[in-house]
Amino acid sequence: MKQITKSAALIAAASGVVFGLVTPLTATATGTPAPLKWTKCEGEGLDPRQRCATVSVPMDYADPGGERIDIAVSRIPSEKPSARRGALLLIAGGPGGDSLDDPSGKGQKLPQEVRDAYDLIGFAPRGNAPSTSLSCEVGQEDLARTSLRPWPAPDGSVTANMATARRISDACARNGGELIKHISTKNNARDIDRIRAALGERKLSAWGVSYGTYVGAAYGELFPHRTDRVVLDSNDHADPVLAERAWLQAFEVGVEDNFPEFAKWASAPGNPDRVADTAAEVRPLFLRLAARLDREPLPWPGANPAQLSGNMLRQTMLDSFYDTDDYPTLARLMLAAQKGTVPPAPPAPPESLLQNYLAVGAGTICNDGAWPKSAAVYEKGVAESRAKYPLTAGMPRNAMVCAAWPWQPAEAPLRVTDRGPSNLLLVQNERDVATPLSGALKLRETLGRRAVMVTVNATGHDSYLENGNACGDAAVSRFLATGRRPAGDLYCE
Repeated sequence: MKQITKSAALIAAASGVVFGLVTPLTATATGTPAPLKWTKCEGEGLDPRQRCATVSVPMDYADPGGERIDIAVSRIPSEKPSARRGALLLIAGGPGGDSLDDPSGKGQKLPQEVRDAYDLIGFAPRGNAPSTSLSCEVGQEDLARTSLRPWPAPDGSVTANMATARRISDACARNGGELIKHISTKNNARDIDRIRAALGERKLSAWGVSYGTYVGAAYGELFPHRTDRVVLDSNDHADPVLAERAWLQAFEVGVEDNFPEFAKWASAPGNPDRVADTAAEVRPLFLRLAARLDREPLPWPGANPAQLSGNMLRQTMLDSFYDTDDYPTLARLMLAAQKGTVPPAPPAPPESLLQNYLAVGAGTICNDGAWPKSAAVYEKGVAESRAKYPLTAGMPRNAMVCAAWPWQPAEAPLRVTDRGPSNLLLVQNERDVATPLSGALKLRETLGRRAVMVTVNATGHDSYLENGNACGDAAVSRFLATGRRPAGDLYCE
């Protein structure tokens, strides 16, 4: 899923269904929302045309008359009102990411005909600052890179991970307030429909990326008649919150899909960061180095944790595989570690941002679906994963915070189906560390006639206008601008 400023990747997830005697939660509340009051946005480097507003929504959709929270939204209007079709909502990854600045950022990469056709809309999902925000106020050690991903101990033990899960869950119960119980994917989708209504739009188009594809799919399930043209980019598995914890387990396959590309790059003649003479040497070199650092970590002043362990090397691998431009980060760390040295510690995002990300991410994945509570389940999964996928050392099947979450999910997980309008275009890189092609193909199969899929021969996370190719970009741009999808699933060489 999405990373924090390319340095602190976090958590990812999903959710769903209806309470018994309450008005169905897929319904929008009656009454016309007050017109939005657009004001200057906070922050630097924003397009001067971007304006911000807030939308008031129920904290608990089962109690629509109860406490309310604010959702921050942003907008850059269509650049050609005569060509305007509607609003294009940009849905960020995560969970824990927001798209509030995206109309000024990635939105400006959109081709002119798309910027003419739509108002570009961003938002900070519930719990994300500057919307009504959330923090569990965990200790500094639990903001470490190797705590945010559940790396097991060098011997495969999950004992420390279970203790971390209890510690973070206790902090969320103490400091998360009532709001943390109502952070979920289905509530994100319900909030989106309140945004749509507040904008005065009959339908919304959307571009969802990574975890945002699950939010986009959820919106299409709950409010199918409110969707116009929907692009799902770098796609989650169709059902990422089952007991298999498919969203996390995807890293096993994602790393295997990507490592050969890194190995070719890291052994290329003339590469100043070359780590080996041949591609075949890179994998065993990485595994030996990680094992050595498991036994003898190197002090790493300024990093969190302040040592270069085998797991920190593995986490750097994960981070670097999101974008091939980041391959040098991993290669340079390997080269330094082989000499017994370390590079300068990578800059960390502000602690408040990490705290916010952790709380929203934990709330989403734990409220969306129940996770096993028994350490034995994770011990078995870690052992199997370590044997089959040594690069990820068991992390994708280990215990996260949800193993000790104090609340049961209020709703059953959302099920993506093939029922609804045929207005979805999926775009997917072949080699994606976080949302691998295998999971995207499962989503494509589940959506059936509703979707067409563009598979791109490219490496990296985020395909459209980022790490894809010209063929894939053209197919997505054409769909957003004209509504025309490829006649069938398309492979972009």
